[in-house]
Amino acid sequence: MKTNKNRWLIALSAIAIQLSIGAAYAYSVYTKPISETMGWSPTEITYAFTIMMALGGISAAFFGGFVEKNGPRKSAMVAAFLFGLGQAGAGFATQIDSLVLFLLTYGFMSGMGLGVGYIAPISTLVKWFPDRRGLATGMAVMGFGAGALITAPVAASLIASVGVTTTFYILGISYFILISLGASYIAPPPEGFMPKGMEADLASGKKVMKKDLAQLTAREAVKTRRFWMLWTMMLINVSAGIMIISVASPMAQELVGLTAAGAATLVGIMGIFNGGGRLGWAAISDYIGRPTVFMMFFIIQIVAFVMLPGITNVIIFQVFILLIVSCYGGGFSNLPAFIGDMFGTRQLGAIHGYLLTTWSLGGIIGPAIVSQVYAATNSYVPVFYIFIGLISVALILSILIRMDIRRVERNYEKDDKVQATQQAVSS
Repeated sequence: MKTNKNRWLIALSAIAIQLSIGAAYAYSVYTKPISETMGWSPTEITYAFTIMMALGGISAAFFGGFVEKNGPRKSAMVAAFLFGLGQAGAGFATQIDSLVLFLLTYGFMSGMGLGVGYIAPISTLVKWFPDRRGLATGMAVMGFGAGALITAPVAASLIASVGVTTTFYILGISYFILISLGASYIAPPPEGFMPKGMEADLASGKKVMKKDLAQLTAREAVKTRRFWMLWTMMLINVSAGIMIISVASPMAQELVGLTAAGAATLVGIMGIFNGGGRLGWAAISDYIGRPTVFMMFFIIQIVAFVMLPGITNVIIFQVFILLIVSCYGGGFSNLPAFIGDMFGTRQLGAIHGYLLTTWSLGGIIGPAIVSQVYAATNSYVPVFYIFIGLISVALILSILIRMDIRRVERNYEKDDKVQATQQAVSS
């Protein structure tokens, strides 16, 4: 179907939204300047980030139905208001020296904006790219991962020149403008949309379009075993990734003797692999399928966690850490396309929101496991063995979900053959 919208500009609009809310991951840049300026303790300041991250996944589930009902444009504007005002409000909180207001603005308000802004463009992108679902969502989610890489140096420079309060005002207004610009163009495609040339390729047999297993509402999807298998897989993948991200620097220094400067470099490179993994794994999934990609995630991580306790080589240790982080990022980018494959695009945004509760829960579970085990044993090695067990469960589930999908596909193939036979007989 023809449209006056360019799907690549739709993707660019989605990236603009994701880049803005992805700035949340640059929070550590503010911690020391706020502490020095306001006298608040680092722990008190970190509460705002914890609240925002927890609300990111929870509000995604809460706003899922809103996104489906009101569309990506209105939803993104809500995100622009909540996230932009939350960031600018944090500036006002520092101006009047109110920690409570800081937690309400940067924590609660920005967290709500983060959740709705994250899911607002995703279901729309899946519909615009029926031929490249993985690539489309990978581009957007990579934008989220790259947000901190852009914001961190900009924020640090602004803080040094104009102070923390003004920095929050400037960035809050900037986020509002950037998200609003993305929202102004983004829109769902016409019913039955196919990109130029795709319809001809399908008719000629040059391309074969795999149909979705079903077209389910969010309420129907959560009643299926496939939903809960995917939910558990995501929870384990997120927990493992955030666990590594939370302790990468001290872990590398303790286990392989990496210097503090080297560990800081590793953390920076992890950000690149987090973002790059989102795009790379998503693009690969368009060719080998989402079930296969998730199986690869868990096989790679099992090998990594088995090998890490015995590795003494600094380079090899870092390679395994970076592979785990790429799987973490790849899980987020493959999730929307996987949802579309299994449950259709009818209420993809709402289903996506429900599954993103794993983001909030995994952000608690991963760091909690590593901190408690390390406190009890004074070693990171037992943590690896715990995650070997958890990821083995995820691998089994990924095999089961793959088998379940193949079973449904075979049933469809049988039905198609029966229908073809009946048509041939009747004609």
